[in-house]
Order: sequence, then C-alpha cells, then structure tokens
Amino acid sequence: GEAQQVKQPSTAGETWLGAAFRFVVNSVQSAVTWVVSSANAFLDAAKNFGRYVDVDNDGIGYRTYPGSHPTKGAFFTRGTSRDAYARYTELPEAYIENVDRLLAKWETAKKLVPKAERIDSGRGARGGILYYGTSATPMQEALDILAVEGITLDALRVRAFPFGVEVTKFVADHEFVFVIDQNRDGQMRTLLINELEVDPARLVSVRYYGGLSISADHIVAQVSRHFTEQKLPRLTEVAR
Repeated sequence: GEAQQVKQPSTAGETWLGAAFRFVVNSVQSAVTWVVSSANAFLDAAKNFGRYVDVDNDGIGYRTYPGSHPTKGAFFTRGTSRDAYARYTELPEAYIENVDRLLAKWETAKKLVPKAERIDSGRGARGGILYYGTSATPMQEALDILAVEGITLDALRVRAFPFGVEVTKFVADHEFVFVIDQNRDGQMRTLLINELEVDPARLVSVRYYGGLSISADHIVAQVSRHFTEQKLPRLTEVAR
C-alpha cells in the first residue's frame, strides 16, 4: 500500500516531515526472483560450493539462499572451528586459512567503501584537519575563521571505515593533522594510529563531548590554542 506523510515533533520543537513512501510489492518480488535465479545460475555453473571458499581472491565468500537450488548451496552454520566448506574441524591450518581470508576481505573492503573527500587550501599547508559525520556541518565556517587568524589547513572528510589509500596519503602529506572527535576518548584518532601505524604525536586531538553538536567555535579555539602552545607560525605573522 501507500504510506502517508508522517509528522513528528523533534526535541528542538521543530517539525520533521517524512517523504511519502510507496511500497511496490511486485518490484520486491521481482528483485527476489532475480537474486534467486542469479544464485541458481552460479551454482549450476560451479563444480561444487563452499561457503568460505575464496573464488575471486578478494576474501569474500559467495552467499546462497536456503532452498534456492535442489542439490547445491546448502551448508551448516557454526563458529570458527570450520574449513572453507563449513565443515567442522579443529585443524590449525583451516583456522589460519579462514582468518587470513578475513584479512583479504578487509583489504578488499577498503576499495569498495565511499572515498574520503579532500579539500586542499591551495597554499601548501603544513597541517591538515580530518573530520567525519556531523562535524562536517561547522567545518567550513571553522576553516574560514582560522584562515582569517592566519591558520591555513587542508581538510579531509572521512566517509567510511576501513580507511582507503586517500586517508593514508592525506596524513602522510602533512606534518601534523588535527582529528575532530565528538566523543571523550578520541576514537577516530585511535583508529588512525592503529590502522595507519602513524606517530601519535602527529595526530592532534580536537574533541567535544558535552552532549551538543560540536561548533565552529570549539574547533577554532582548540586549533588556535595548539598553534599558540607549539609556537607554530601563522600567515599573518609571516606577512609582518
């Protein structure tokens, strides 16, 4: 059927409108039919089927749908003590093969997730600023204010994890990078340190976790304070 527009009051006293949604049953049925038929075609062509066999060398095993094929595709689901065909085993070699496949799957995922968006200042900035999520909302305002104060930074909006090569390159391109986090522990900074094996001293934490969204003022204040404490040059000072 057709869902009507829904009004819900927000905590800020505003009204949020949900767009009208039309659920078309026939389209969903067609999609399911196509998926099942595609799975059948794959299974028909395959000599055998192993749930965790890495056919394409990308670390991703093929999935099947219960009952989609009369003789192939079935497997017994269990924990990590299994081989590539989902058979129970306690052989160390099978366990190693499985976890190594997951590492390959992780590397494949880096190429499939949305890429980070880089914004260069065009001024050969020594430092960068990395952010994600709702921190994107005040970021441009913060960069504009910092530029007036003589602080020019390149910016990178991270859109997914695991990190793609563009994140690694951004960090490598700068002497120091401010990392915006809206949590107490600086979780994004920790991920960057662990995944990129970068010197923690190069990643400067900028955090706010007071329950509201981070503002441009919070970002500017912490970045500016770091420049002052570390006696880093500003463009206004160089101009003088």
